Amino acid sequence: MHLIIEPPTWLGDATMASGAIKKLINELKPSKVTLFGSITSTALFPEYEAIIDKRNNRLKNFFKMPKADMFVSFRRSFYSKLLRLKIGGYTLVKSGNGHLSKQYNEYVDSILKKELAEVKPTLPFEAKIYKKPTVGINPGAAFGAAKRWYPQEFAKVANSLNANIIIFGGPGEELMAKEIEDNLDNSVEYVNLCGKLSIKELCEYLGGLDLLVTNDSGPMHIAASYGVKVVAVIGPTSYKHTYPYNTEYKIVTKNLYCAPCQKRVCPIKTHECMKEIKAKDVLNAIEELEPKLLKKEV
Repeated sequence: MHLIIEPPTWLGDATMASGAIKKLINELKPSKVTLFGSITSTALFPEYEAIIDKRNNRLKNFFKMPKADMFVSFRRSFYSKLLRLKIGGYTLVKSGNGHLSKQYNEYVDSILKKELAEVKPTLPFEAKIYKKPTVGINPGAAFGAAKRWYPQEFAKVANSLNANIIIFGGPGEELMAKEIEDNLDNSVEYVNLCGKLSIKELCEYLGGLDLLVTNDSGPMHIAASYGVKVVAVIGPTSYKHTYPYNTEYKIVTKNLYCAPCQKRVCPIKTHECMKEIKAKDVLNAIEELEPKLLKKEV
């Protein structure tokens, strides 16, 4: 049996779907699995052949898609539905209740026509082992600027921690990472890895952390899948179905009247949902979650 799987496009969503994808493969036991999707999402499943989905190449991909016995998409796009009609299989139905990871598991159960135990997000990369307590700082968020807290505030948090610091971020987020770096005290031991890691390396580095301080982002979900404690700074997005799953976490948010707007850029041009969050709010969350990481004077 040849199974083609289309994971979600975004890194965080693909991470949340990873357990359900593993369940699907374990139950169907196909002789061949092909992943079709974005560069970032397919990189989470290196054990399988991948066909990269690019908007400017979709027509070519449609006609050159290999023959398969089943197509299972974790997306609801029009293009995914066309592939389902071409190959035969399933596309994601309307979301239900509960965390998105659970919803993906329920989707797989509906395909298999079984009620199976949930398989939580799981990634195949081995977590890095750090010699000293290490905290990750992730100022980026691929979805848009509205989800990003401020580099100066991230730096204030890092300056108050009794731990080594790793600054994360993807391509195009180097300026934010450099601004954090420039605002760190001379006594802080840190490394800036923004834009320098493959998806595999990102998972390995995130997986070994003692704590991740982050925006609502793909790295947040990756860290959570390894059981890393997370403090998430959230402004314009809804976290009801996408909070850090299967780990201890704290959400820092102001729950303003205009939130969650779910927009890439603040529609009322104030960005108050993030501006009102200060370093002290995040440090209070860390104190509740992992107080040993704070400097004594904080």
